[in-house]
Amino acid sequence: MAETTVDIIENEKGNTPKNIQRFLTFVSDNITFGVSTDYVIEIISSYMICTLPMVPDYIKGIINLRGQTIPIIDIRLRMGKMPQEYTDTTCIIILEINDISVGIVVDSVTQVQDIDLDRISPIPTQNQQELTSSMISREDGSVVLFLDCEELIRQ
Repeated sequence: MAETTVDIIENEKGNTPKNIQRFLTFVSDNITFGVSTDYVIEIISSYMICTLPMVPDYIKGIINLRGQTIPIIDIRLRMGKMPQEYTDTTCIIILEINDISVGIVVDSVTQVQDIDLDRISPIPTQNQQELTSSMISREDGSVVLFLDCEELIRQ
């Protein structure tokens, strides 16, 4: 019987990661973030945001998505970064966290990738970003910070 690609990978590496989860990666302020696809409902590229008075600057407003009112948070501003003009790559990721729908404005969406949860580690600094829970180093030397969705909706 011929070996399949999976068999070859298992034989070369000795074992196959068993704790895999899918993450959507996106960029904001030149930082790559990941969010579990378990939270992601959809990605929208252009939508009219209705601004609200007397809310923090990072809350850009609300949208009506198929009859549901969804608050929109600019993730860049939420992290205390400088505002940036929205471009054709700017999009809104609609998340559902504990039955609460929220949209986050990001600079661009990168890809969906399978990540071995056993390779994720805590952020090695005293001043952890409050919106990130952990990180992973990629083989190319880049880093993905994982969004703490629970913290995102906590206020």
